[in-house]
Amino acid sequence: MLPEARQKELKVFAEKLADIAREVLVAAHARLETEVEFKSDGTPVTVADKEAERLMRAAIKKAYPEHGILGEEFGPESIDAEFCWVLDPIDGTKSFLSRVPLYVTLIGLRYEGQPVLGLIDQPILGERIIGDNHTTTLNGRRVRVAEASLKDAVVVTTDLDNIRRLHRDVRWNRLADSVAHVRTWGDGYGHLLVAAGRAHVMADPIMNAWDLVPVLPVLRGAGATVTSWTGGDPVKAGNIIAAAPALHDQVMRTLRD
Repeated sequence: MLPEARQKELKVFAEKLADIAREVLVAAHARLETEVEFKSDGTPVTVADKEAERLMRAAIKKAYPEHGILGEEFGPESIDAEFCWVLDPIDGTKSFLSRVPLYVTLIGLRYEGQPVLGLIDQPILGERIIGDNHTTTLNGRRVRVAEASLKDAVVVTTDLDNIRRLHRDVRWNRLADSVAHVRTWGDGYGHLLVAAGRAHVMADPIMNAWDLVPVLPVLRGAGATVTSWTGGDPVKAGNIIAAAPALHDQVMRTLRD
């Protein structure tokens, strides 16, 4: 565990990184047209995405040259270092392209390989949630996941097609029929909603390291139980079911029994 003073220092720096990205994204959001490129897998990436990551990387190298960096757009650098920053400048590029303010900037920090700090920032709504596995705050106010019975729960996810494609062994329709409603307020913003107690369950069917590392300390700091869709390690599996502990048990039984 990090000393308190060190942890506070790194939280302050994570917020500086979020401020850097926010400035880029607010300006890009205001433009009428978006400069878009396509990666080898056919997914879109914007010029704003690359610029925000480039500036965050430069700030890290200046402040902490010994730290590693893993970013979605420019790959790994010294990722086995004691500290490694994990960056996704725009999580939810498809939302960004339509100017739907559900995209976020994700910033995480690994210490000796473990996620110890996470930040989710929505620049247009001015919402920033940050967690350290023990506490989570939204714009400076401490937040907790909301308890609910299964029938009253709001479930959020990113992509229903990916659930059908990747999780054919689960009873998704059974879960959807058992809760109050399901919405695709997904990507990183869905994790913010659950950690802040606004929604109850986040069911993210597929995630990369730069999606996972930043959200885990946020969810855990807010009191969520976080597992993979099979109940195991979400980092190894690359997917997440997150909810308050008792509700998480109900969700898993409904999906898998």
